[in-house]
Amino acid sequence: MIVRIMGEGQVRLADSHLTELNKLDDELLAEMESGDESGFRRTLGALLEAVRRLGEPLPDESLEPSELILPSQDATLDEVREMLTDDGLIPG
Repeated sequence: MIVRIMGEGQVRLADSHLTELNKLDDELLAEMESGDESGFRRTLGALLEAVRRLGEPLPDESLEPSELILPSQDATLDEVREMLTDDGLIPG
């Protein structure tokens, strides 16, 4: 799966990592629903760091279609809310 982090670039991520990322995504969704700004910031950072750690960065000149687009680290609650689907940010 090709994942884009807005403002950073793309990484190739094995589907086997989706379970770990979905746990963070579920946490993020709960924090957004409760309006927990500090929890939201912490979990968004952890989610993006996990994608960076588990993924293989693609070269900047690579123009692969992204299957998943994640917000930047500095995205607001409202900006992330607009990106959500029924499954959160991560499908599944």
